[in-house]
Amino acid sequence: MSQDGRGAHQAAQVRQPRGPLVVAPVEARAPKVDEVRVDVLASGICGADAGTVADPAPGNGFPVTPGHEVAGVIVELGQGVDGWEIGEKVGVGWFGGSCGYCTACRSGDVVHCPRRRIPGLSYPGGWATTITVPANALIRIPEGLSMAEAAPFGCAGVTTFNALRDSGAEPGDRVAVLGIGGLGHLAVQFAAAMGFETVAIARGEDKRKDALELGARHYIDSSQEDAGQALRDMGGCRLILSTAASSKPLAGLVDGLVPHGSLTVVGFDGTPLQLPLDKLVIHARSVTGHLTGSPTDTEQAMRFALASGVRPLVQTRPLHQVNEALDVQKTGRARFRMVLTPAD
Repeated sequence: MSQDGRGAHQAAQVRQPRGPLVVAPVEARAPKVDEVRVDVLASGICGADAGTVADPAPGNGFPVTPGHEVAGVIVELGQGVDGWEIGEKVGVGWFGGSCGYCTACRSGDVVHCPRRRIPGLSYPGGWATTITVPANALIRIPEGLSMAEAAPFGCAGVTTFNALRDSGAEPGDRVAVLGIGGLGHLAVQFAAAMGFETVAIARGEDKRKDALELGARHYIDSSQEDAGQALRDMGGCRLILSTAASSKPLAGLVDGLVPHGSLTVVGFDGTPLQLPLDKLVIHARSVTGHLTGSPTDTEQAMRFALASGVRPLVQTRPLHQVNEALDVQKTGRARFRMVLTPAD
């Protein structure tokens, strides 16, 4: 180990268009003013990371180190950092810092800062053994969560938690979750814990058992029946939360909303939504998007999870198996979140 205490580290890097990822030695970057360095103990694989890996022309050029669901321990503090200590367990999520002075930041809406920073895009991300980040991106990890469980809260956990609690749905309302994957399996748990009559929608009977065990009261196999019609037959939903990567089913699902109901989209593939406006106007329905949450939102999601028993279900792989782990995630074989760790 060197005199500065940083020693040798590794990172999974994309070095050319469309990969593959190469795990290579890297030099840990010393934290600048208002930054900290964190040794990574767990880092989740999000669907958006697959897009980062496949990007043929990243904004900051090659190499790229993806990863925005990070859990680890502070090992170095930059000048001017107050309120944090070496040895603290912390996370870093999709929100990786903001300017602090724009209208969004000054109003407390840091997630929508036009200069927001994203690990893996704005600077090297968490598929590594160390990461250096702005101190205002840090998330305190409470006792009771393992590092592998804590990591997915930085994106999948806080995104689904916020989308549900900010939806306007109330305990006892019927809420549907489309997709039972990395985001969806958390959304079903959160929805049930918040007191919603939870409906899970996915393709195939193989997901039914998982959905019911996660807390859903109803399961709709969208490969066998029209999900929008099935929701109408139940009496309709106050909220449909779409966590699936495909946007194709959304237009038909809108028919399953009650008057004043909302379709909230957190997972999508970029396909334009073809939706007759009469489906919205006549029934006063709405379609909204939702994007992640702040560090304090993430901490609240973690505390709620500890109080209610919600947990991400993870499969861990060592960093040197990153290509295999990414393939498991991309092909839908994960149950339900792949998480990288520094070693076996």
